[in-house]
Amino acid sequence: MNASCEYGTHRVIKPKGVLPQAAEIIDNTMAMQANEMVIDVKTLNIDSASFHQIKTACESDGSKMEAMIQAIVARRGKMQNPVTGSGGMLIGTVKAIGEHFSNRDVKVGDTVATLVSLSLTPLRIDAIRHINLTNDQVDIDGEAIVFDSGIVAVLPKDMEAKLALAALDVAGAPAQVKRLAKPGDTVLIIGAAGKSGLLCAHQAKANIGSQGRVIGLVNEPWQVSLLDELNLVDEVLLIDATDAIAVHREVAKATENNLADLTINVVNVDNTEMASVLATKNGGTVYFFSMATSFTKAALGAEGVGKDVTMIIGNGYTKNHADITLDILRSNRALRTLFEKKYT
Repeated sequence: MNASCEYGTHRVIKPKGVLPQAAEIIDNTMAMQANEMVIDVKTLNIDSASFHQIKTACESDGSKMEAMIQAIVARRGKMQNPVTGSGGMLIGTVKAIGEHFSNRDVKVGDTVATLVSLSLTPLRIDAIRHINLTNDQVDIDGEAIVFDSGIVAVLPKDMEAKLALAALDVAGAPAQVKRLAKPGDTVLIIGAAGKSGLLCAHQAKANIGSQGRVIGLVNEPWQVSLLDELNLVDEVLLIDATDAIAVHREVAKATENNLADLTINVVNVDNTEMASVLATKNGGTVYFFSMATSFTKAALGAEGVGKDVTMIIGNGYTKNHADITLDILRSNRALRTLFEKKYT
């Protein structure tokens, strides 16, 4: 048994010289190297932007979606949507661990979630058992490889596996909010009623204190009611986030022209970059967690309107992000109940 590159470059088929995430095709044979781990996969949690694109392209037809997902993995060796470039994550049971795999806290038989993207994870799908059109989860029979650099989390005993999977899929977002939101800040969350938006709203409220404000932006009336029921935001704006001028106008009105200190973008559709930029004050910060974000649109758009804002690309990994996110569900009973209804 050979030990290969800890970052998985030995699995790259095309083009040579890149890491697995950037590769067009990777080797998904399950012949384990000495510094790899094999997982029997139970469920894929496909990235929201990717799932939305697949669902739209297939007109919500489950059979067509199954065929498209199978085709992507068969061609690329991984679940990386060729349109969005994004992946997701998975849960399963550890089948085998190479003798030189670094994480010795994980044991064969553990139920784990991968905290690295499906866009770089060698994956083989033997069968798709079920596609849940409402929560982005796909039950499969198959196997996956985790590289030595890959991060996995043993699932907690105090919550159902699919609940933990749903939260861990977006764990980087609330963990970054914990780092970015300051006492007294006005925080705008674009896409506040989605999975990551709700977790971010909880964390923002915890950070900003009584002098701060959290404003949630959504595009459907039922989402307004949801945010009101959960009491996670101080004000809800019902606006199409692709209409940058309308967003700017309403956020300015809600903040007495001060705009947001911190804007969190967690939507799964294109063309919301400028709404985020215009809604943020000069000197403020925009955190783009959405995989639908275009760096070009954000950077050149901000330049074009003369906005001096710090823009952060959402890194799915933040130190202790799994613990931070799971602790939100442990501490917020109403939010956990909502997640349990939707994801378990």
